[in-house]
Amino acid sequence: MRYLVTLRVAAQPDGPPPAELMEAIFKLGQEATEAGVMLDNSGLAPSSEGARVEVSGGRLTVSDGPFAEAKELISYALYEVRSKEEAVEWTTRFVKLHRDLWPGWEGESDVLRLFGPEDFAPPA
Repeated sequence: MRYLVTLRVAAQPDGPPPAELMEAIFKLGQEATEAGVMLDNSGLAPSSEGARVEVSGGRLTVSDGPFAEAKELISYALYEVRSKEEAVEWTTRFVKLHRDLWPGWEGESDVLRLFGPEDFAPPA
């Protein structure tokens, strides 16, 4: 099963992330890659560099960022795992690094299963 994990920041101290955090994130990513579960991951540029395409009331609109949400989407990871629980475990380890190595950081992750061909198989 494939899972997309997103990370949103709600609050963080001023300045860049601590070097210890970045080293720990790299090591965890390397471990997940070597275990064969990490398919892709990346940080995301601020929403001020993006756009939103929306349909509402039959109208299509395009709006440049930044977006008004209080929590900025800052990264994602794509995992291939055996279960939701395994995806949650990898995500928990990642979020704990932020908690433990960057005091004052607050955020959240969503763990979302991606549909695969098996979800759309023709009826038997």
